[in-house]
Amino acid sequence: MVNRKKLALLLDPEKANLEALRLTESAHPDYIFVGGSTGGDTTDFVRNLKFEIINHKCQIPIILFPGNAAQFSPEADGILFLSLLSGDNPEYLVGQQIKSARAIQESQIPSISTAYILIDGGVETSTMKVTGTRPLKPSNLQTIIDTCIAAELMGKQAIYLEAGSGAKTPISSEIIKAVRAHTSLTLIVGGGIRTPEAMNAAYNAGADIVVIGNHFEENPDEIGNFCRIKSDKFGFNRMNSEDEKYMRIALLEAEKALEADEIPIGCVIVSQNRIIGRGHNLTETLADVTAHAEMQAITAATQTLGGKYLPDATLYVTVEPCPMCAGAIGWAQICRIVYGAPDPKRGYQTYAPRVFHPKATVTAGVLETECRTLIQEFFKTKR
Repeated sequence: MVNRKKLALLLDPEKANLEALRLTESAHPDYIFVGGSTGGDTTDFVRNLKFEIINHKCQIPIILFPGNAAQFSPEADGILFLSLLSGDNPEYLVGQQIKSARAIQESQIPSISTAYILIDGGVETSTMKVTGTRPLKPSNLQTIIDTCIAAELMGKQAIYLEAGSGAKTPISSEIIKAVRAHTSLTLIVGGGIRTPEAMNAAYNAGADIVVIGNHFEENPDEIGNFCRIKSDKFGFNRMNSEDEKYMRIALLEAEKALEADEIPIGCVIVSQNRIIGRGHNLTETLADVTAHAEMQAITAATQTLGGKYLPDATLYVTVEPCPMCAGAIGWAQICRIVYGAPDPKRGYQTYAPRVFHPKATVTAGVLETECRTLIQEFFKTKR
């Protein structure tokens, strides 16, 4: 899900005032998480949120952070598939997950398997009330570490350390550092973060994504300030484009391939501001050398539209297409191709630079560092 420090804005459909959002082209979070412990009409909220994002001339992936199965919506760009490992209530370990599984699978939106671990932040949270569980004590560091190790052994993709909505104290740097030292999963940290200094402390301790909810809902004018400080501190420049949004979704697909021990390449195909096809590398899973991400996405897109040609579509893929995939893209008459990292050894430009449709355009290097890092980290584990 992440190869650099990112900031997420958490919005609760029951409480958030979308008209109060203060987003700009140059200052906005990397993700918007949508969810809460009790309810709200998620689908209508996501639709309204998308309208507000477009109105602010931004492109931000919307990721669901559901409290239960009823909060799933296929309108989102991805979902944190949460399992509450800090508690022992089976309904939130696996019960709600079973209830939502089929709908999530049929929607084809990227699902990030996430261990949700509640740490005592000094207040009784709605999560505690709804699930009937107690948070882990910050003083019990060994249990926190062991729970996170168990999450990795279970095959989770991410860990969400949560102090809870309205927490008096955020997750300490000591806890974040300890978890970071014992696991390699994407580390999400939220709850009780109210200042840029607290945000940067979490990043410096090892957090990959910092989530801020209540503070931004109460102080929407500060969103831009936090984003600028993060950018200045860690040296990241935002692209602020539609291409970035869809490449981030392609990266979520790539991480699904990584989870299956496949070479992590992901692809999405977009037409008229709608994703019509998704895919990730499945060559090992299907024992099929043609099962590349682009081929999976093209098949899905043609099934969605009911025709073999995609002349109005844009294809986003995390790595430069190989000659086989480039040929399929050309036959499908896809008008625009956007890729992240180049592949000088096996990419189409080395072997067939004119294989695309004559009217097609190509944009290269979108989120190149993130796309390349994901591939490099995969092959490091194979050496």
